[in-house]
Amino acid sequence: MTPKISAFPKCYINDIGPNKQMTLFQWINMSLELETEGLEIYAPFLDSFEPGYLAKVRDDVKERGLTIPMFCCSPDLTHPDPSVREQQIELQRTWIKAAGQLGCETCRVLSGQRHPEVEQAQGVAWVIAALEDLLITAEEADVKLALENHYKDGAWRYPEFAQKRDVFLKIVSAIDSPRFGVQFDPSNALVAGDDPVEFLEQVKHQVISMHASDRYLLPGHSLDELAQSDGNLGYSPILVHGEVGQGLNDYPAIFSILSDVNYQGWISIEDGENGMDEMKRSVQFLKRMRAQHFGEGQ
Repeated sequence: MTPKISAFPKCYINDIGPNKQMTLFQWINMSLELETEGLEIYAPFLDSFEPGYLAKVRDDVKERGLTIPMFCCSPDLTHPDPSVREQQIELQRTWIKAAGQLGCETCRVLSGQRHPEVEQAQGVAWVIAALEDLLITAEEADVKLALENHYKDGAWRYPEFAQKRDVFLKIVSAIDSPRFGVQFDPSNALVAGDDPVEFLEQVKHQVISMHASDRYLLPGHSLDELAQSDGNLGYSPILVHGEVGQGLNDYPAIFSILSDVNYQGWISIEDGENGMDEMKRSVQFLKRMRAQHFGEGQ
């Protein structure tokens, strides 16, 4: 068994999500030209959490010979207001149940925002407690929770609380459950100032899903400048997604590590800001990497 490839439509994230200029079903139909094996769905893409609607989405994907491997969600488990934190936990609980109804293997979870008034030790404790609580729901829904080494959700003001490797590993090492693992994104490690290959070496036995992207800073800008954008809503305009395999990430080394641990999860391209042709090339690149390092699956 080899890793399977899915797609996350970074190019249409606002059109399908908050702007509603494209339906989720239109994207599902468009995605067929990419020739992936699955489609990752982001929570804002859904119009409803009613069982009938979720079944319609699941069946529409299945009828096209595809799978929904992961439901991508962004809870803020570090909010300083306890009532808001509880609301976010309940929202993630709803998302986990939806993931189960969609037939997903995993449900992405984040630690939350790096709110300036929250001390690191307190934030870590809040996240661990929330995850342990949410794992009960994950067990009931028959899905796994995948904590991502994230940068910043597009709707957030502050970057990810667990953006830095040391904080991320504190949380991951505290959770011992077959329903929990790591959602690895090499580009996010780069943005955090970590070496993606070294990061993967530390979590390789816990990785259960992966995003494949190649992010880079616009010419003339630096990671220090990116850090200074903390507190601005959404992604920084100086941080750009590029075609997978054409940026800073060492994908041969990444695939070599995944092959060494017999990784059998999903790899979802997070690409396409420059259109579907770029996404197609990213898919083909990942298929070549898979064939080279796993020997099958192309």
